[in-house]
Amino acid sequence: MTSSETTGRYAVTKTDAEWREQLSPQEYAVLRQAGTERPFTGEYEDTTTEGVYACRACGAELFTSSEKFASHCGWPSFFDPKDSDAVELLQDRSLGMVRTEVRCANCGSHLGHVFEGEGYPTPTDQRYCINSISLTLRPTA
Repeated sequence: MTSSETTGRYAVTKTDAEWREQLSPQEYAVLRQAGTERPFTGEYEDTTTEGVYACRACGAELFTSSEKFASHCGWPSFFDPKDSDAVELLQDRSLGMVRTEVRCANCGSHLGHVFEGEGYPTPTDQRYCINSISLTLRPTA
């Protein structure tokens, strides 16, 4: 994803230089270049703190702790976004397979992927597999 692909399409738009200035190199690689953090290394994988998970790039609220579950896959997992309009889902054909990419609907930043039909005991039978580095946890006061 490049900034030219997202200009005007999202409520929050910035140039590539602005994103690079705002984000650390690791954040930029995941959020703006659709990278992936290594499994079992993210700060929110095992977190049980109650609160709201927001986009690290723009601050939009994406997921809540009540939708988070322990999938033991190496990344934070949620069975549903906070609001249906909080994320956008796009077909991802990278790596020689078809997956569903999850992006922040407010700024277009890459968050992770969503998978269905894996048999987790959740209300939606979905697993939003999200990079910790794409999120900021705002604990409930």
